[in-house]
Amino acid sequence: MVLAGLAGYVDGFAFVFLGGYFVSFMTGNTTRASVDLSQLSLVSAAFALTLIVAFVVGVMAGTIVPGDRASGQLRVLLLILGLVCAAAILAGFEWRWATGCCLAFAMGALNTVFARGGQVAFGVTYMTGALVKVGQGLVGAIRGQAGTAWPRHLLLWASIASGAVLGAAAFAWIGHGALWIIAAALAVLLASRWVSRARPTRGGSVG
Repeated sequence: MVLAGLAGYVDGFAFVFLGGYFVSFMTGNTTRASVDLSQLSLVSAAFALTLIVAFVVGVMAGTIVPGDRASGQLRVLLLILGLVCAAAILAGFEWRWATGCCLAFAMGALNTVFARGGQVAFGVTYMTGALVKVGQGLVGAIRGQAGTAWPRHLLLWASIASGAVLGAAAFAWIGHGALWIIAAALAVLLASRWVSRARPTRGGSVG
């Protein structure tokens, strides 16, 4: 849920900063590119397609990160943190294409954090799929079926939605500096993951 909120924040910031483009919602960028092409707005279409490519490359980068599941997650989070920091610097120079590509790359990598065996267990930013699960789960609940997980999927959607509100609002309040807030949050998350992973190792070495 935390990662979904962070992704929503980044996407909300980027949507406003980039003028209606997404860095985690590639369906939206696909539609945007298609509409732009139909109107012969080639530069706008190229930007949307570039963001899609950056996202896919980010997924590839996150997938090939070496290490076991725990260490791989830490390395992917470190990669994402570096990309968000780079995007924050680039945004200060109003380099929108470069900023957008860094953020799309980061969001692509973010979706691999929970990968298992090289396959994404669930997409952190795939809210259409989450809402489908909500609808199916509600039908199951109405029919009296036990074990439906629709509240979890609804919470996932709410996390990314509230994050997007905060990201857009933060950009309105402090401009480009809003990205440094998410960079700080990622740093805290990375540190907490590292500490929780290091504790069992230290305990084992003392005993």
